[in-house]
Amino acid sequence: MKKKEDKNKDLASLRQDLADLKNLFVTGYEKLKVSQDFELRKVVRKAGGTYRVIKNNLAELAGEGTPSQQVLKDLRGMTSLAYTTDDPVALAKALTAYAKTNPTFTFKAGLVEGRVIDVKAINELAAMPSKEVVFAKLLYVINAPAQQLATVINAVGRNLAVVIDQGVKEEKFQQ
Repeated sequence: MKKKEDKNKDLASLRQDLADLKNLFVTGYEKLKVSQDFELRKVVRKAGGTYRVIKNNLAELAGEGTPSQQVLKDLRGMTSLAYTTDDPVALAKALTAYAKTNPTFTFKAGLVEGRVIDVKAINELAAMPSKEVVFAKLLYVINAPAQQLATVINAVGRNLAVVIDQGVKEEKFQQ
């Protein structure tokens, strides 16, 4: 059993983490083996997140007054939190992929950019392209008109050079 002061430290630590973040996934992990839990923690770390197993009443107390208060209310069963301050899509993809291979790992709720989302929305979020892919597409869309303009401007000079070259070859120009 933990001492009351240790419990208060855990509560303060969790409250500090919850106050600073806007991306949180509340999950259930019943019947996961230690090796599966270890693998899950590696997956979450690789996606830039933090994974934490918590007690339901501790989560509810720590969530009071934070943006995550709604998703941490009335939790049942074994609960864990996966959260990140970076890209929520990467974490959602990693967790969804893990859940496909380990059906005992489930989603309960989520919080993305301060908005509460349900399990369906988490799966939709995981289906989105990553931030890097979106940026690449955006840069392509921005770059395409400039590239086309440069091609058109170069084409005028090239076409003029071709006409002059043909005129010289056919001796159309008088000396």
